[in-house]
Amino acid sequence: MIVGRLVVAACLSALMGFASAAEKPLDLSLSESKYYSQDKQSVMLAENDADVINAKKAISADTPAKEFEPKLFSGKKIHQYLGVTTAALAGMTFMTHIHPVGNGPRDVNGTHAELGKATAIMALATVASGLIVHWDDFSLEDGWKDPDNLHVLLGVTGAALMAYAVNQSMNTSTGQVNHAGYAELGALSMVVAIKLTW
Repeated sequence: MIVGRLVVAACLSALMGFASAAEKPLDLSLSESKYYSQDKQSVMLAENDADVINAKKAISADTPAKEFEPKLFSGKKIHQYLGVTTAALAGMTFMTHIHPVGNGPRDVNGTHAELGKATAIMALATVASGLIVHWDDFSLEDGWKDPDNLHVLLGVTGAALMAYAVNQSMNTSTGQVNHAGYAELGALSMVVAIKLTW
């Protein structure tokens, strides 16, 4: 039974091959008269029905184009939020600074120190997210006067200065540490970087 079906299927497929071999191949080429020519007159259709024209005008007048609304969360927005948060944390760190008296022990885990650590971490996260999202915006061919290139240079420099200041302050538990100038310069650098591209 199965052998009989296989023989029938083989015969039918052989007949199908013969039938398609006898057919003329399909000609998909266009004749020269069908090519576009500027010498020939185009056919123009006109709408003479006034009701149709008025209906189309009414439809187009009722639906104004939507204004572009950027997404609330995207890679670029997250980078922007991280940068603004870094600047805010730097300001809070600056406001909580208390000068220690003499060469006594320093509070390396107080409010100022913890805000400084958070600022440095946030600055490094801002730089990392910027490198991920805006990698294509930075190009040395545009020169250093390009706002995107200046943004990268100032942002990376600012984050590095703040991280250096926090590292200097954390590793000294007694006496005074000269770190405020580096941190303030780094914060100012990041604020200018934000202002350049905002």
